[in-house]
Amino acid sequence: MSYTLHRGDALTVLKTIPDESVHAVVTDPPYNSGGRTSAERTSRGARDKYVTSNSAHELASFPGENRDQRSYRAWLTDLLTESYRASVEHAPALVFTDWRQLPTTTDALQMAGWTWQGLIPWIKPASRPRKGGFKQSAEFIVWGTKGRLDNTRDLYLPGDFTASQPRKDRVHITQKPIDVMRQLVRICREDGTVLDLFTGSGSTGVAALHEGRNFIGIELSDHYAEIANERLLQTMQQMGSREDFVLAGPEAE
Repeated sequence: MSYTLHRGDALTVLKTIPDESVHAVVTDPPYNSGGRTSAERTSRGARDKYVTSNSAHELASFPGENRDQRSYRAWLTDLLTESYRASVEHAPALVFTDWRQLPTTTDALQMAGWTWQGLIPWIKPASRPRKGGFKQSAEFIVWGTKGRLDNTRDLYLPGDFTASQPRKDRVHITQKPIDVMRQLVRICREDGTVLDLFTGSGSTGVAALHEGRNFIGIELSDHYAEIANERLLQTMQQMGSREDFVLAGPEAE
């Protein structure tokens, strides 16, 4: 196993990744949603959107949460187009989103060339109730493939997940549960490489390493790149791996 963590802008770094070198894309982009109006969506940072005002934790915010709807679709389409180029035939792409950006995300996936294969709901039991209406307890994973789905593998994965966002020892505002991520990365072939365009605290990479896959991550935030690198390195050490890892980018030079 091995991992490479790039510090930098996702689209810029993606252009340096060779053609057909990635076997699965599993990523959780900034949703750029929340707020009732465009002004509300673009004037607030990630902490304002995803952290309640009475929250006791001081987790750092992250960039990239202030695009309007049209620029978000164009940006995400560009990213998924470059990811398509870098992926091998039959590679899957899994992209997290919420209910507000679900239509835009499915559009971007298909506009980038991927064959849309479906939606995977992630149900969060610990989500806040909504007075007068239905609880917003679901996020979604939009998934597709480069060409047709490889159905030659003896692999059967769930069509939905129920798990709360990590609370204890959480290091990122939108951190995903490791047990969910470990099941998701199994869509990558056993000797393959998982690419995450928005590594955050490194949960996708930790899951990939635990499942015996290689990992390539990209993270714009210096703060979260440091945390991700620590978690990935710790995972390698816990597993007794003697393989290589690389921290790439201008800050690592």
